[in-house]
Amino acid sequence: MAYVIKRYSNRKLYDTQESRYVTLEELEEMIRAGREIRVLDAATGEDLTSVTLAQIILENERAHRATLPTTLLHQLIKHGETWQDFVQHSLRQSLEGIITSQREADRIFREWASRGGWMPSKEREPEARKGREGGDEAESLREEVVAMKEKLRALEERLERRQKK
Repeated sequence: MAYVIKRYSNRKLYDTQESRYVTLEELEEMIRAGREIRVLDAATGEDLTSVTLAQIILENERAHRATLPTTLLHQLIKHGETWQDFVQHSLRQSLEGIITSQREADRIFREWASRGGWMPSKEREPEARKGREGGDEAESLREEVVAMKEKLRALEERLERRQKK
C-alpha cells in the first residue's frame, strides 16, 4: 500500500499516515527504505507523484549526488513523450530483469543451502509454497521437482544406512 502524501498550495507535503509535514529529503528516505509513495494535490486530488519524484531527482542533481548525463536530459526534452516512453519502457524492462535475476539467485542460494544442510527442512517448505503462490507456474514446478528430488535423495540415504545396520 502506498503512503499517501498530500501537497498543499503552499507546496507543503503532508504525510497522512503519520499526520505530519515532510520534506522532499524525507520522501527520498522513505523511498530508499522501500516505501511506495503517492502524492496527491490536497485541493483537487490530482496525482502529483511523478512531478514530485522528478523534483527529488532534480534536487539530487543540484546537490551533485546523482549526476544525469546532460545528453540524456537534452534528448528527453528534444524528443518529448516518444523518448520518455522509450526510456520508461527500457527502464521497466531492465528493472524486471534485475528482479528476475535476484529471484533466481535467491532460489539457487536456497537450493545450495538446503543441499548443504544449512537450511532446516521446516524453512524450505514455506519458501517452496511462496514461490508457487506468487510467481510463474513453471518456475514453481521446477522448485517442487528440486525439493522432491532432495527428499528422495534423503530417503535413499536413510534406506542405505538402515540396510548397512
